[in-house]
Amino acid sequence: MATRAQPGPLSQAGSAGVAALATVGVASGPGPGRPGPLQDETLGVASVPSQWRAVQGIRWETVSCLYTLGYPPAQAQGLHVTSISWNSTGSVVACAYGRLDHGDWSTLKSFVCAWNLDRRDLRPQQPSAVVEVPSAVLCLAFHPTQPSHVAGGLYSGEVLVWDLSRLEDPLLWRTGLTDDTHTDPVSQPGHSHRFQVLSVATDGKVLLWQGIGVGQLQLTEGFALVMQQLPRSTKLKKHPRGETEVGATAVAFSSFDPRLFILGTEGGFPLKCSLAAGEAALTRMPSSVPLRAPAQFTFSPHGGPIYSVSCSPFHRNLFLSAGTDGHVHLYSMLQAPPLTSLQLSLKYLFAVRWSPVRPLVFAAASGKGDVQLFDLQKSSQKPTVLIKQTQDESPVYCLEFNSQQTQLLAAGDAQGTVKVWQLSTEFTEQGPREAEDLDCLAAEVAA
Repeated sequence: MATRAQPGPLSQAGSAGVAALATVGVASGPGPGRPGPLQDETLGVASVPSQWRAVQGIRWETVSCLYTLGYPPAQAQGLHVTSISWNSTGSVVACAYGRLDHGDWSTLKSFVCAWNLDRRDLRPQQPSAVVEVPSAVLCLAFHPTQPSHVAGGLYSGEVLVWDLSRLEDPLLWRTGLTDDTHTDPVSQPGHSHRFQVLSVATDGKVLLWQGIGVGQLQLTEGFALVMQQLPRSTKLKKHPRGETEVGATAVAFSSFDPRLFILGTEGGFPLKCSLAAGEAALTRMPSSVPLRAPAQFTFSPHGGPIYSVSCSPFHRNLFLSAGTDGHVHLYSMLQAPPLTSLQLSLKYLFAVRWSPVRPLVFAAASGKGDVQLFDLQKSSQKPTVLIKQTQDESPVYCLEFNSQQTQLLAAGDAQGTVKVWQLSTEFTEQGPREAEDLDCLAAEVAA
């Protein structure tokens, strides 16, 4: 591993101390221990061109592009931005570079890059930190309280954790290539509520890792998804008898129950799963720990693989999923069919995320180069704003709201760029009856 970096600590958080910001949860705006809005003089606010104002009647102030970030050596290799993550202070955005199209990218040199948006000497094409990685990086997740620790999942199946404040040697831990390691590319890493690293992959394994000693991630718990053990909550395509691993493609933890998580799958059906599951998995996959069967409930499928899932931060039973069929499904955890299904694109949808501050707002990223912002208080069928991220309609692969500086939304695309969008108060201030309206939406489960 190697790193190149601009001088200065990456975890610097403006005038607010890092320790005061090391909390997980929804932030409603500036306040004690929380950074205020990024200043226009630092970020250079730009208005949205008129051809991007896709929805009639929307004010031009609704969305503006603050920055177009990129790393020229990665872009020169034709690498895509495959994943984005904000750190716990909300001041640093990191992206993974890799490839999401077909091919063997296990030996493709790629990068993890990070920019501190609170630095006045920020240069959009010169990241604050650059980590060189010997395999394509497909996913990225910052630690929920350590602002400089970030985990990445590789095409090779490895999971690595870096400390981006260590400029000379940022690698903290890695899984190595052992029997415990994923045998397929890692679809998504995440930090569980117990501060372990959770990884999922299309090999059917869901693994929990803990950093021990010097440099090693050790497997502490493991799960395997086997078709014959899935709860028969809905009709699924028939599979041959015997063990058949179910490939996991996305994961999201509940904001209300630290043991509960939703998985997206290659088969297109979401699964409700639990870290507390005790049943042994019926699999012969090698593992140094017993593998358990985590699935508790199977939901009705999409028309193709799921690429993204997101649990509501405001309601314990609601989650969103998006996938190759171009649809976003809104599910209740209490029933198999979705409460509603929205066709947003004729191409793939690669990401969907709930807003951290508006209960009825979510965003989705499409294979046609746009980011769609939905406000279900205004319309349950059409986006409130359509942001054209790429002029050539190349895909937008990832997006993330900033839960600390809630006016910021970052999206990454196939051109190798990260665009940081500023949202107006229309998308950051909760309406007077919004929580009640969300409850009403969830109550449609009985209809």
